[in-house]
Amino acid sequence: MAVTGTTGQAGAEAAPGAATAGTVDPGEVARFERLAETWWDPHGPMRPLHRFNPVRVRYIRDLAANRFGRDIRADAPLAGLSVLDIGCGGGVLSEPLARLGASVTGLDPAEKNLAVARAHAAGEGLSIDYRAQTVESVAASGERFDIVLAMEVVEHVADVETFVAATCAAARPGGLLVMATLNRTAKSFALAIVGAEYVLRWLPRGTHDWHKFVTPEELAAAVSRQGFAVTERIGVVYRPLTDEWRTSPDLSVNYMIAATRA
Repeated sequence: MAVTGTTGQAGAEAAPGAATAGTVDPGEVARFERLAETWWDPHGPMRPLHRFNPVRVRYIRDLAANRFGRDIRADAPLAGLSVLDIGCGGGVLSEPLARLGASVTGLDPAEKNLAVARAHAAGEGLSIDYRAQTVESVAASGERFDIVLAMEVVEHVADVETFVAATCAAARPGGLLVMATLNRTAKSFALAIVGAEYVLRWLPRGTHDWHKFVTPEELAAAVSRQGFAVTERIGVVYRPLTDEWRTSPDLSVNYMIAATRA
């Protein structure tokens, strides 16, 4: 099945604090702003994201531990590492990464999402730098991060190639890039759109546009063109009997890729 929970973004910064133009899709931003108050409701429209989140966190943690020589058994295995969470939404992924010790910066073009994210982080005693800024403006400023994440964002942007270029540019030399999105297959149409939006009603209708889905080959090629080495492609599948998501060799619907910068 499909999972979503981030806002289509990237693009050029129009003014301080603004995130407009470029690859930002205004329709996607508006859609997620309407859901802003539901980000932290594990039984609401973001329920699939909350169920999906543990597999994302473990995957990122393990990749980072391998890349940067960390012990996943440590209390804060990501301590000292900077993380950029692009399309952070309400902070559902940013917060557990901060708890693992990372210095997290979250970007989102929807101000309502950021207000929810900041309030929730404050309530949890977490320090996370949430910005209404685009990844292109961050990259253009020269700011670089150890780990750059674009999780469930690619399928919402207006220009994949431009978005990938900006995302890659934000990673420092030796850094790690992790992206998650939806494959463009008949199976993904059946499960991610018909199943998740119309039958099970996990997601509001219109959340996804199948034509904007990206195949693993297309995404890996775009990343490789930026001088990154794609080190892994892995699928994520839903197990209805246990109501949980797991990594899998099946990339036909949800998948993640990891890449490193030389």
